[in-house]
Amino acid sequence: MRFRFWLVLSLLVASGTATARWPGHPEERTSVQENTPSIEVAELHLDAPGVSPQPLHISVYLPPGYGARTGRHYPVLYANDGQDMSAVGLLGSLETLYRDRLIEPVIVVAVDMPPDRTGAYGLSDRKQARSVIGDSRFGPIGTHAQDYTQWFVTRLVPAIDARFRTQRTPEGRTVLGWSLGGLHAFNLAWQYPEIFGRVGAFSPSFWLAKDRSDGLSIDRTRFAQRMVDASRKRPQLKLWFSVGSAEETDDRDHDGVIDAVGDVRDLIEGYRIPGGGHLRGLRQLGYRVNMDYAQHPSRQANVAFYLLDEGKHNQASWAMMLPPFLQWAYGSKSANHYTVR
Repeated sequence: MRFRFWLVLSLLVASGTATARWPGHPEERTSVQENTPSIEVAELHLDAPGVSPQPLHISVYLPPGYGARTGRHYPVLYANDGQDMSAVGLLGSLETLYRDRLIEPVIVVAVDMPPDRTGAYGLSDRKQARSVIGDSRFGPIGTHAQDYTQWFVTRLVPAIDARFRTQRTPEGRTVLGWSLGGLHAFNLAWQYPEIFGRVGAFSPSFWLAKDRSDGLSIDRTRFAQRMVDASRKRPQLKLWFSVGSAEETDDRDHDGVIDAVGDVRDLIEGYRIPGGGHLRGLRQLGYRVNMDYAQHPSRQANVAFYLLDEGKHNQASWAMMLPPFLQWAYGSKSANHYTVR
């Protein structure tokens, strides 16, 4: 495995200046004038055969005090679409939540999208070791999802574990994504619950279906819905879903609920097929569900649904979903409430 390490050049500091190479390693210590950096960002590149002709760029956000606390191991949040982290305000959200002591320290591993985003971000079938390919107006979705998923779990996660002080348990790993990246994040956690213990899916593309000939056919053949229906509960897995109420106007089943919301709702609550039949959702598998996290923030349920009022399918809305998700996933033990921001 070839893992190319670039110097750690991105350091956020409260004041003063800082220089560093690889924090936490004795041969490359961090040097800081006056103040310790609040968050250190390591820029890495990892070869991804079969996924990208060039190594994929990865940004690793190390929590405050990482370099000094050499005996502490941290949970890890893996995120698709790493190139979007500035647009969704990751650093600002982390700094605010750390400052207000609302979340525990976490390592964030943000992976830039592969060159073929629509090919990599999709669903896969672990048992059959194949991609689950769906059609769309943009062309086929998920043609390389199996390769990307395998790269993620067999190359990326072990490489991060080998080079950082991580918690190497499912409870210590979360995966996050939005849109097609959210679909793939769900796929990773659902297919590999022994690796990931939590998943966050913002505006996930659960509309991907086998038959797109009409609205009813889409609803009946949605791949993610069928995947849940054919599965058993992953006992330790916790799931967060968030959608904007204004992401679109499409309503293929004419129930007054936009498809972006309806697709996630059905995955959680189950889908009753017009004319007979039922596809199970997470609730029918035995998960405890909180369908109104925005009004009743709590981490007691296994599944949380957060509806962002007037939220759209864009980075600005995902930036608003990020702080409550981080509080849900990493809420500080000293915090007695979870603020929806």
